Amino acid sequence: MAAYGLYTHIASNKSRSLLLLAGLFVLLYVLFYAAALIGEVLADSSQSATFYLTRASADLVAGFPYVTAAAAAWIVIAYFFHQSIIDAVTDGQAVTRQEQPRLYNLLENLCISRGIRMPALKVMESPALNAFATGLNQRQYAITVTTGLLQALNDQEIEAVLGHELTHIRNGDVQLMVVAVIIAGVVGFLGELFFRLFSNLDWSSSGNGPSSWPASSSSSSSSSRRDSKGSGGGGGAIIIVIVAIALIALAWLLSQVVKLALSRSREFLADAGSVELTKNPDAMIMALRKIEGRGELPGATSAVMELCVDNPREGFADLFATHPSVQSRVNALVKFAGGHDPGPQELSFNTSTEPEGEPQPSEVRQSPSPESAGALDPIAGLWGHHAGPWGPH
Repeated sequence: MAAYGLYTHIASNKSRSLLLLAGLFVLLYVLFYAAALIGEVLADSSQSATFYLTRASADLVAGFPYVTAAAAAWIVIAYFFHQSIIDAVTDGQAVTRQEQPRLYNLLENLCISRGIRMPALKVMESPALNAFATGLNQRQYAITVTTGLLQALNDQEIEAVLGHELTHIRNGDVQLMVVAVIIAGVVGFLGELFFRLFSNLDWSSSGNGPSSWPASSSSSSSSSRRDSKGSGGGGGAIIIVIVAIALIALAWLLSQVVKLALSRSREFLADAGSVELTKNPDAMIMALRKIEGRGELPGATSAVMELCVDNPREGFADLFATHPSVQSRVNALVKFAGGHDPGPQELSFNTSTEPEGEPQPSEVRQSPSPESAGALDPIAGLWGHHAGPWGPH
């Protein structure tokens, strides 16, 4: 389902979330089948490939209820504790108005202005310039910002970033991104675990291990088994191990490809929602320019980076990049919101006050020009006067 407008985008997010959850079960079945193949080979390495495939299929049928229950349990655990898991990775700490009055007031004012329930506010100690939203329902929503962002951006720019994250919550992007994190995390972990176990096995300690395949294939007992099975014995085991490794690699790859379900148009929509909320396209542009190239969170997984305002990690030839480039986002804001692009910014990370001298473009509040209303094709007229991300106004 392609997302052409705001409401089809929200509906598409819900559909994709359900499909990704279903995909989690399929990927776990594939991993279990691959593990069963390796287990059968370890139990007896002298059988035919057909024998191993048949036995592994029987193992899958027998283990089907347990794999299903494990997947369902993981979804339940992730639903209730995903924020704690993300906080453990990023070391995000919840803050109150007394601890962060500047940040808290900016977020509260944005929420009050549109009657939005205020999400939890968290701060992450990091020199990086970034922010992200998490949560699967109203009670869980949270926005995390880095200390580097608070130091480098002025109030209007921070307000724009908060508006961007609030729009992600409103549009349902957060749920889809969290579901993708859940799937990529569990399948990636199991795939890596299987590879580590496979590579660390003491193959020489058992007569059935791979190191004994040539010997077993020349032994009389193995010959009799090959005759009874009508197959090539150890050669079949080698083939099955290769098949199992390929299945594990495929499951891991597919778990990483789920991020392709995260339409990059969501960032354009969130930028547009921020401008509609703050009426300040220049603040969003300046925030993006300051964040550009400075958003890498040390120690964060790729799944967490995909939640952020900007993800500097790009895949091969930009094919697997989860975010459009900052330049393309700025171009959209300039063209369709009437903003001004100051170009790439040089800044110091200990900046905590407004720079002296001539006002920066982010200090100028400018509403989208009427003539550009409805012109943003990728976002299906979000700049129009009809109901936008925050409802009719």
